[in-house]
Amino acid sequence: MSFREKTKVIKIGDSVIGGGNPILIQSMTNTKTEDVEATVAQIHALERAGCEIIRCTVPTIEAARAIGEIKKQIRIPLVADIHFDYKMAIAAMENGADKIRINPGNIGSKERVKAVVDVAKERSVPIRVGVNSGSLEKHLLEKYGGVTAEGIVESALDKVHLIEDLGYDQLVISIKSSDVLTCVKAHELLAGKTTYPLHVGITESGTVRSGNIKSAIGLGLILNQGIGDTIRVSLTGDPVEEIYSAKLILRTLGLRTGGIEVVSCPTCGRTQIDLIGLAGKVEQMVADYPLDIKVAVMGCVVNGPGEAREADLGIAGGIGEGLLIKKGEVIRKVPEVELLSALRAELDAWEA
Repeated sequence: MSFREKTKVIKIGDSVIGGGNPILIQSMTNTKTEDVEATVAQIHALERAGCEIIRCTVPTIEAARAIGEIKKQIRIPLVADIHFDYKMAIAAMENGADKIRINPGNIGSKERVKAVVDVAKERSVPIRVGVNSGSLEKHLLEKYGGVTAEGIVESALDKVHLIEDLGYDQLVISIKSSDVLTCVKAHELLAGKTTYPLHVGITESGTVRSGNIKSAIGLGLILNQGIGDTIRVSLTGDPVEEIYSAKLILRTLGLRTGGIEVVSCPTCGRTQIDLIGLAGKVEQMVADYPLDIKVAVMGCVVNGPGEAREADLGIAGGIGEGLLIKKGEVIRKVPEVELLSALRAELDAWEA
C-alpha cells in the first residue's frame, strides 16, 4: 500500500483528497483578488485547462469579501492564501473559502492561531499548513546548521501539533523548497511521520523552461514513491501552463489517464517540413479532445510510419505531401497543407 492510500481523506468544497483518491491539480491566480472580473476570467481559463483546485491570495479585507463573489462564478474549490494577518483567514472563511492556507508561525500568538482554528472548526474548513524553506525558524536553522529536509519536516510537524492541540485535524500539509533534492528528501521523511494528505510542489522553481524541468524531476521522484495527494507546478508565467505540465507529469507516471499524449520526433537533416511548428499546432489542437490516445507527429515519410507504430494516430510529413497513419498503418497520402485538417477529421471521427 502506498503512502497516499493511507492518508486521511479531506473534503475541500465538493472535492476530496487523500485516502487513495485521485491526485488533484492545483494552481494559483496571479490577478488582484479584489478584481473579481479578472480573477474569475483567469479561473475559468484554468478550469478549461483542467485545474481542480484554485488558490487566491487574501492580503486585504476587500480580497476576503471578493472570495464570496468569485465563488459564485466558478466550479472548483477555492483556497484562500493567508500571510501574517489572522483576521484575513477568518474573513476569508466567513466569505466562503473552501480551505485556507496558513503558516501558523507567521500568524502570531497561539491565541491568534486559536481564533483561526475555532472558525475553521465551526465551518468545517480544512487548513493547509504550509512551510517553506525560506521561512524556517531561527532555532531550527541553528539546530540543523542551515536549511535541511529534517528542519523543514520538524517545523511542519510542530505547527500540525499546535493545531491538533487546539482540537482540529482537518489538515493538509505542504512543505516546499526551491532546492529539488532537499524537497524530495523532506517529503520522504514526512510521509513516514504523518497520515495527513500532502500537497506537493517545488516552490520558486522558475520560468516555464527551468520550472518545468525542476518540477518534473522533483514531483516525479516524490509521486513515484506513492507520496502526494495534490500537486502544483509553480511557474513564473501563465498559470494555465502549470496545469498542462501537471497533467503531463501525472500521465507520464501512470497516475492519470485521459487526454491526448502527443509524441514527436526531434527533427534531423531529413526533415523537409516545419515539424516544430506543426507539432506545436497539433499539441494545441488536441487539448480540446477528451480522448485517451497517443498521437505521433513525424517529420520523415521514410521512418515516420515505423516510429509512429505505437501511436493510435499519426502524421508524417514529406515534400508537398504527407502520410496519415492509424495504428501503425498508412491509411492515405494527403497534401502537406492538409495534414492538420486530416488529423482533426480523424480525431473527430474517433471522438464520435
